[in-house]
Amino acid sequence: MSFAALTSAMVVRQGAAPDWRHFQLPPLLYVNTLVLLASSGTLEWSRRRIRAVSVGAPGLVPRLNGLAGVYLTLALGLLFVSGQVIAWRQLAAQGLFLATAPSSAFFYVFTALHGLHVMGGLLGLSYVLRRLQRVAGPAPQIALRAAALYWHFMGALWLYLLVILATRV
Repeated sequence: MSFAALTSAMVVRQGAAPDWRHFQLPPLLYVNTLVLLASSGTLEWSRRRIRAVSVGAPGLVPRLNGLAGVYLTLALGLLFVSGQVIAWRQLAAQGLFLATAPSSAFFYVFTALHGLHVMGGLLGLSYVLRRLQRVAGPAPQIALRAAALYWHFMGALWLYLLVILATRV
C-alpha cells in the first residue's frame, strides 16, 4: 500500500510541479533487474528441489543442491542491494541527491524503501535456511514457500517500480 500511495503522490506532484526534473536512470538498474529476477528463479528452483526430496526423491545430494540454491539466492539478493547503492552513487556523481528535485527524491525514496524490503527478505531467507538445515519435515518447507512468495513479490514490485521510474523521472 505504501508503494501505491507513493506512486499516486508522485503522479500528482509531477503534474503540478514546474520544478520536476527528468533524468536518465543509471543503466545499472537494468542489470540489477536481471539479478533480482535470476534470484527469484534460483529460489523457485531450490524450493522445488527441496520439496521433491521430501516427497519422494530422498537423499543428501538433492537436499544439498536445494540448499545451495537458497545460498545462491541470498548472494544474488546481496548483489542486487549492492547494485542499488552503486546506482545511488552514480546519481550522486551527476549531482542528483534526495533534495535536488522532486523527481530525484521520489527515486531515492522508492528505491530505498524497496531495498529495505529486499533486506527484510534476505533476513527471512536466512532464517528459513537455518530451519531447513536443522529440521526435517513440512514446517521449514512451509516457511520456505512463504519466503519464496514474498521474494517473488519483491521481484514483481521492482519491475513495477522500474517501469514507473523509467516513465516518470
